[in-house]
Amino acid sequence: MSAPLLSFHRCCQRSALLLVARRRWSSSSAAPGSLLSRCLLFLAKRYYDVEMLLNWRAKVGRDRLQRKNLYYGYTRKFYGPEIASAYYILSLGGGFRFVGQSEWFRANSRGKFSWEFLNYKDSLVEEVDMSHTVINYTGLSNLERQQHLRTLKLQGCPEVDDWFLAGLHMFQDSLEELDISHCTQITAGGLAALRNLRGLKRLNVSYLPKISSPGLVIILLEEMLPHCQITAEGYDLSLRQAVEETS
Repeated sequence: MSAPLLSFHRCCQRSALLLVARRRWSSSSAAPGSLLSRCLLFLAKRYYDVEMLLNWRAKVGRDRLQRKNLYYGYTRKFYGPEIASAYYILSLGGGFRFVGQSEWFRANSRGKFSWEFLNYKDSLVEEVDMSHTVINYTGLSNLERQQHLRTLKLQGCPEVDDWFLAGLHMFQDSLEELDISHCTQITAGGLAALRNLRGLKRLNVSYLPKISSPGLVIILLEEMLPHCQITAEGYDLSLRQAVEETS
């Protein structure tokens, strides 16, 4: 039971009891209570119904998220890993580009997309843009066979967290560019897992709200990934500047 809802419930109960008691002392008539007291009593009685409804809604949301990130084993069995990955990306609202192709396949604002990607059954996925989608750690299983993946953009993905970053080791030999900016669940501990991406050349870690001491974190990233160009905007880098001046 959440603390805000519990406090609201108790407030309604106290207010309703005080209003009813005050009315009994002020008048001996059996007139019905005021509209306010009746509303408070109604809310107090319906508190648990509201809480149950909110919990049900949260569970439905979690179940929907998991369904969207399920492993596309059936598609992979009949069409191959490349088509299965492509279908997963598009169904989640992302986009991708095959190796040797300049055209990007993307879902539109309504989630609709062209099925022409089925004509590229043996083509490998080279670039993936999943920005602002609900991709999570479970969904990574749909990309694990893409050993030629060079670019992965995850800007503003609310479900990308430290576990997700740990799972990126599957692309350690191919990934060259990674954008995890504006991902609200990433902490400094998760960034340490990026040391496995030996071929990384460009990394965007801008606007990560859970990063404390960003100046020090960026210094550590530069030491872990000496050949990688790191973009880090939206931070107070005074600590980093102080360390550089004393070195």
